[in-house]
Amino acid sequence: MSTTPAPANPKVGFVSLGCPKALVDSERILTQLRMEGYDVVSTYQDADVVVVNTCGFIDSAKAESLEVIGEAIKENGKVIVTGCMGVEEGNIRDVHPSVLAVTGPQQYEQVVNAVHEVVPPKQDHNPLIDLVPPQGIKLTPRHYAYLKISEGCNHSCSFCIIPSMRGKLVSRPVGDVLDEAQRLVKSGVKELLVISQDTSAYGVDVKYRTGFWNGAPVKTRMTELCEALSTLGVWVRLHYVYPYPHVDELIPLMAAGKILPYLDIPFQHASPKVLKSMKRPAFEDKTLARIKNWREICPDLIIRSTFIVGFPGETEEDFQYLLDWLTEAQLDRVGCFQYSPVEGAPANDLNLDIVPDDVKQDRWERFMAHQQAISSARLQMRIGREIEVLVDEVDEQGAVGRCFFDAPEIDGNVFIDNGSNLKPGDKVWCKVTDADEYDLWAEQI
Repeated sequence: MSTTPAPANPKVGFVSLGCPKALVDSERILTQLRMEGYDVVSTYQDADVVVVNTCGFIDSAKAESLEVIGEAIKENGKVIVTGCMGVEEGNIRDVHPSVLAVTGPQQYEQVVNAVHEVVPPKQDHNPLIDLVPPQGIKLTPRHYAYLKISEGCNHSCSFCIIPSMRGKLVSRPVGDVLDEAQRLVKSGVKELLVISQDTSAYGVDVKYRTGFWNGAPVKTRMTELCEALSTLGVWVRLHYVYPYPHVDELIPLMAAGKILPYLDIPFQHASPKVLKSMKRPAFEDKTLARIKNWREICPDLIIRSTFIVGFPGETEEDFQYLLDWLTEAQLDRVGCFQYSPVEGAPANDLNLDIVPDDVKQDRWERFMAHQQAISSARLQMRIGREIEVLVDEVDEQGAVGRCFFDAPEIDGNVFIDNGSNLKPGDKVWCKVTDADEYDLWAEQI
């Protein structure tokens, strides 16, 4: 008796560009497609359609997005575009008129519907039988995950177009956030990285409304969210935190070991004049005093940040002010970008002197050398100390992981020479034996 082979599942290729917030969007889209019976494949050739989740924050990111779209069209031919650059559909179609559909960020249903039109789902798919993991499809390693708590942003920074792409702040219900966190932890996640455009503004839009989780009331507010997350027994790391006054409430939680003593604060500059031109929120002359106070409460506190050099109107005096501020602040992890004008950003209309490219490059190099010396000195102080390390990779040379002051892919690593017996996701205590500008070397205890 001959049997007809079951039709193959439709196959989707997926490319996710940009920040961790976009990565979470990708995970949500893929989870829905998998629930509908689509297979996710890793090559253009195996895919029936390719989805490209784009970044549109700065010109270099847009150029990369357009390049990847072109590559997908060349290798596959059937391409759907989504993400932040999707708000500029005309610009995408001017370069790549053959794309099948273009949607903006957070438009999950539209992306899935576009996939349906190109490759319809199997009619006999039963989501009750063909199960997807309860935590959904993840694009990060099993032992860490990004936890997005809100969409959009209420600020109007002059160099940024994110509010026009992603809209005003919309906080997720606190019960939904905590339920997702609990599912992730049950699936094996050892580290939750809390993200949004403005993490410390969580709940402002709903006036810190009280929600419920596991039968108990929880306010939709940063402090209460962190308190609840701390009960899950995993690392909780905060990203994109603006230093509003209530951030002071988080420092005792860090000192008590409830959440990681790590704050990612995008300062962007230090000169009051430049910050005013940037229209940066919640920054004032007391920032250095607050940092000092935070470290008195929590001596292990790690602060990471990003800065922009060469913003229109930035003088050599402004830049030197920034270097002096860095010396005083003694930040642990720092990234720096040369200012790049973004189409549609209010900064383009500022009547300020444009900083020449060679001056931008010179300031960037001086900034990086200045901060490397600070970072190196701070890491040297760790030699001889014991740290807990979360292992990311293992090979015959040993293990590579991160301690509490290293976020994945943006900060440094800890290299464990005698860690070949470990596996990704293990947490081990180590003694630091050496350090350079960014990384540590350690031995298992």
